[in-house]
Amino acid sequence: MTESVSSPDEHVYMTTAMLKALAHPLRRRITKVIARREFARAADIAAELDVPANSVSFHLRVLADAGLIVEAPEHARDRRDRVWRAVQGGYNVGSPEHPVEDEVLGGALMHTLAEDHFDLVRRVLAWAPEYVSGRTAEVHGTFSQRTVRLTEAEFTAVEEKIYALFAEVEAAHDRTDPAGRMWGIDIVAADDTI
Repeated sequence: MTESVSSPDEHVYMTTAMLKALAHPLRRRITKVIARREFARAADIAAELDVPANSVSFHLRVLADAGLIVEAPEHARDRRDRVWRAVQGGYNVGSPEHPVEDEVLGGALMHTLAEDHFDLVRRVLAWAPEYVSGRTAEVHGTFSQRTVRLTEAEFTAVEEKIYALFAEVEAAHDRTDPAGRMWGIDIVAADDTI
């Protein structure tokens, strides 16, 4: 999935091709490299992930066919150079109004995305002792929880504000600032009925 988040008003529901493409762990890693770099060539991705370039090329075609990445010819060195960028926006697996096309595949993707989330939490927890003990002052993550009583409509309004805030700060960010880093941000919320 791309690293940019759409507002809930701009729901894009995943097709079966998107579900299949992102269910593969190497393809999810490829999308993260592209998002972090903003654009990339197969050879660059292959070197970073330490996998064969022909394998990366195959997976790039699958991601492109699914509509998750597109070519970025403005970054190509010549007409034969293929450079890729992520399609901006966030994606929803499904909803009651737009049920997932393949429930089993949708569930499988949700499990793999949850594993990615658990990996993010593990990385933050491994780093946290350095920060809370004062051995480092650099901020590399956060782990916070908050419990609030809201109606479903109030929660939806909060969620919309969060999406809007992400879009606002992303648009205002100076991409040439060398201090810029990619931040994985997972927000998980659940009410007390599940």
